Amino acid sequence: MKIAITILQLLCGLGIILIVLFQSGKSAGLSGAIGGVADSFLAKNKAKTMDAKLARATKWIGALFLILTLVLLILG
Repeated sequence: MKIAITILQLLCGLGIILIVLFQSGKSAGLSGAIGGVADSFLAKNKAKTMDAKLARATKWIGALFLILTLVLLILG
């Protein structure tokens, strides 16, 4: 049982690394303010972009990684 959970945790860790590497950088500072992204059409459909899906996947896999870590701590 402990070995299976350890393998799942390892896969979740690798998944988090890959998902974070696929995400694009966030534009911040003056260049983001000048661009006026808040008023554009793309800002309205932000939840449908690939970056939004990757961010959501990062949250879910990160939560699973945390839960698996706590389970391994309890079993340990």
